[in-house]
Amino acid sequence: MKIMKRPNILLTGTPGVGKTTLGKELAQRTGLSYVNVGDLAQEGQLYDGFDDEYQCPILDEDRVVDELEDKMGDGGMIVDYHGCDFFPERWFNIVFVLRTDNTVLYNRLENRSVLAPPLPVSASVVFSRAIKKGYTGKKLQDNIQCEIFQTIYEEAMEAYKEEIVHQLPSNDPEDLERNLEQIVQWIEQWTKDNN
Repeated sequence: MKIMKRPNILLTGTPGVGKTTLGKELAQRTGLSYVNVGDLAQEGQLYDGFDDEYQCPILDEDRVVDELEDKMGDGGMIVDYHGCDFFPERWFNIVFVLRTDNTVLYNRLENRSVLAPPLPVSASVVFSRAIKKGYTGKKLQDNIQCEIFQTIYEEAMEAYKEEIVHQLPSNDPEDLERNLEQIVQWIEQWTKDNN
């Protein structure tokens, strides 16, 4: 097995808690590689059917794991996804579960911008299709309940060693900055201790 020079980090939490914002900024500040599993799945069509109830593709978890395996062995990865129990435990040195106040989360999900369905057109047209079409109905309520009942946190606690799972508040820009500073310090310490 390879010895990693940089840690692997999992950012997880209910949709809308700020994983992508944190992950991209963290990658920029640290030089670690950032992977959004939703984007990876879309690019590689790593799906196993379609969920009619939620109107979204069903992730093929085995294909996602196969796609990421080599990269994870090298270390230096930030993985962003709202599920966490299908990743191999050995992949991550630390897991951060982002948590958001229910009112803040409700507003974020309700106002979330999404891309209209893809058509064979130029990239400039795709950007013009970004529409304000937030989560509604059952999808919105289920995601809020997921946060209320700490579903992702409990999933992480069952899937990984308790000592590597940490909750971070993610309600406002101040939380984002504190989280970035805390994780950057952790990365620096991990790198120092393991090299």
